[in-house]
Amino acid sequence: MTSAQVNKNGDEAVRGDAPEEGYERGLGSRQVQMIAIGGAIGVGLFLGAGANIAKAGPSLIFMYALAGVIIFFIMRALGELLLYRPVSGSFAEYSREFLGPFFGYFTGWTYWLMWVVTGMAELTAAAIYVNYWWPQIPQWVTALVFLVILFGANLISVKLFGEIEFWFSMVKVTALLGMIVIGLGVLTFGFSAAGDTAAVSNLWAYDGFFPKGIGSSLMTLQGVMFAYLAVELVGVTAGESENPEKTLPKAINTLPWRIALFYVGALTVILCVVKWTEFAPGVSPFVAAFAKIGIPAGAAIVNFVVLTAALSSCNSGMYSTGRMLRTLADNGEAPRIFSRLSSTKTPAFGITVSVLFMGIGVILNYIVPEKAFGYVVSVATAAGIWTWLMILISHVLYRRGVDAGRLPASSFPAPGGAKCSWVAIVFLLFVTGLIAYDADSRVCLYVMAGWAAALGIGWAVLKTRNPEVTGRRDTEFEKVG
Repeated sequence: MTSAQVNKNGDEAVRGDAPEEGYERGLGSRQVQMIAIGGAIGVGLFLGAGANIAKAGPSLIFMYALAGVIIFFIMRALGELLLYRPVSGSFAEYSREFLGPFFGYFTGWTYWLMWVVTGMAELTAAAIYVNYWWPQIPQWVTALVFLVILFGANLISVKLFGEIEFWFSMVKVTALLGMIVIGLGVLTFGFSAAGDTAAVSNLWAYDGFFPKGIGSSLMTLQGVMFAYLAVELVGVTAGESENPEKTLPKAINTLPWRIALFYVGALTVILCVVKWTEFAPGVSPFVAAFAKIGIPAGAAIVNFVVLTAALSSCNSGMYSTGRMLRTLADNGEAPRIFSRLSSTKTPAFGITVSVLFMGIGVILNYIVPEKAFGYVVSVATAAGIWTWLMILISHVLYRRGVDAGRLPASSFPAPGGAKCSWVAIVFLLFVTGLIAYDADSRVCLYVMAGWAAALGIGWAVLKTRNPEVTGRRDTEFEKVG
């Protein structure tokens, strides 16, 4: 949809109203809530935390808490924008409105890239988890099978997507709560093989809370931020939520306790039960902890849970990429065929093309199975940081418009106004600096530079063929009130 939304009769819709985009409003409150919860529990926590624990020790808990505060600032900024104008294009639409057409174009395509490479990461992780049971099956075969199954589910209907995501998230939430309860039981009553060594003092007894130094702890922030990718997925569901005015604020406001419980709480318990020196990269700390505790089949159960986490995120990736391509097509920034909806009101062609690109992850698993996860994680993080920056900058400019009386106030204002958005912007720029400093992850910035160059060429071509699209800027509105 363009910034100036048009209804079926050709009349301009009132700004602030949710437009009719042709989607089925098939996501109920319970599904939106679980999508929000599931978005905050992904493979970055279940698998990526192992490598980060090895780098930072118990201080990783503090890094997750610090990043969690910033994520809350980002989500409240997004929430204020969503209740000002809930659209399925979400952050790309706000970038287009407040920063101009090029930024909407760039953000939409970059968010699409983020989910494509995240899907690759999740497929890689899922293949690693299946290897726990069947090591003889090549990673690429497992990745391909999961890709095809989830692709089929996403083509059927948004209700099926929402239902699958609901149950995937339910498994993750129930399992994490179970892990926390069992871990607390081990700490309190001393049962299991880990009972003799489990203690809160494990958080500082082995070279302190920052065993590798504060610098090493800060370097984990890029991996920590990857773990939080997808919390903004709630914004993409706005166009298909039954009652966005009620469900979206509720989903966003529950974010702090979700982060406190599922990230900070779960990691704290795990690192109290098992000392940090026993964790290694490439192994889920939750699987390792349950193996240490010695509960029969416990590690296998946790492995199943982390497998559902990976598939859940990949499922979300297929959902969001199709919607973002449709938004780009509606704005003339992608081929018109992407704007078509299937008979089940899903952007089937956009999903299909996205899945084909996710298939590159299958190829990576065939060529470099031991490095595939690291490569795609760094690229996804860089693309995610750009998306979050666009949300925050759009929010700052929106608040200026409200303060000047040019725009209507949102019914869900962010606490602290634009101040918290500025804090989050500085933090994200700091994390980008850390990525540039780290030789292993720096490659993603080269990839992003190439991506920016490709989009720049695409924009130049678009400007030649369709100058009215690239020249459009609907940021001037009549004074409100």
